[in-house]
Amino acid sequence: MKHIPRKRFGQHFLADAGIVDAIVGAIDPRPGQAMVEIGPGLAALTQPLLERLGHLTVIELDRDLAARLSSRPGLTVIQSDVLKVDFSELASSLGSAVREATSVGASKVRVVGNLPYNISTPILFHLLDFVDVIQDQHFMLQKEVVDRMVARPATAEYGRLSVMLQWRYAMDMVLFVPPESFNPPPRVDSAVVRMVPHSDPASIDGKLLSEIVRVAFSQRRKLLRHTLGKWLQEKAYGGEFDVQRRAEEVPVAEYLALAASI
Repeated sequence: MKHIPRKRFGQHFLADAGIVDAIVGAIDPRPGQAMVEIGPGLAALTQPLLERLGHLTVIELDRDLAARLSSRPGLTVIQSDVLKVDFSELASSLGSAVREATSVGASKVRVVGNLPYNISTPILFHLLDFVDVIQDQHFMLQKEVVDRMVARPATAEYGRLSVMLQWRYAMDMVLFVPPESFNPPPRVDSAVVRMVPHSDPASIDGKLLSEIVRVAFSQRRKLLRHTLGKWLQEKAYGGEFDVQRRAEEVPVAEYLALAASI
């Protein structure tokens, strides 16, 4: 039976074989690697990944799609909301399975997927909590979101998402994907982003950094003295930080240094 895309799940299924090949090429899956795919949908990426890996774990919220996928040999299907998945536990179980099958230890997982555009940012922040067990991530997202993720300071796209993700990942856009590559076509352009965790990230309190960045960008057109400056005064901060700038003018490194010094 043909599956009808469901708007409440933000379903847009990849249907361009050339784009699929390009994405799989960018991911470069190798036999025996522990990999998790988020939102496999109609298995456009799932099947070529499975053929190269030998085994693949997928997380699918749609019960009908999960049931279809469960009959495929070599595929482990987790029918769940990805925001409820503990990737530390998942990485541990996948690592054990890989060691049993290949005698090669795999302590980290690779994560891929065509993320639902309506909840892509919450998924990215959810995965940020598990970055220590992740080898890399390749996601198809709305291009506007990717632009914000990789944005540099002093640009309109630079914001909270840029700072929080660049703290933990090196990121680059690896592929542009037009709307006609999907069924049904979304009303936006898409892109594939590669995210590789930094080997030695700044050791800071993530919740504190998040609060600093949220306050800073709460009124991005105003100078920081109106927002972050007042917040620092309330915290009785005695260090030096130039608040005669707008939030978008502050490099990631300075936000990290501020969080470390409080």
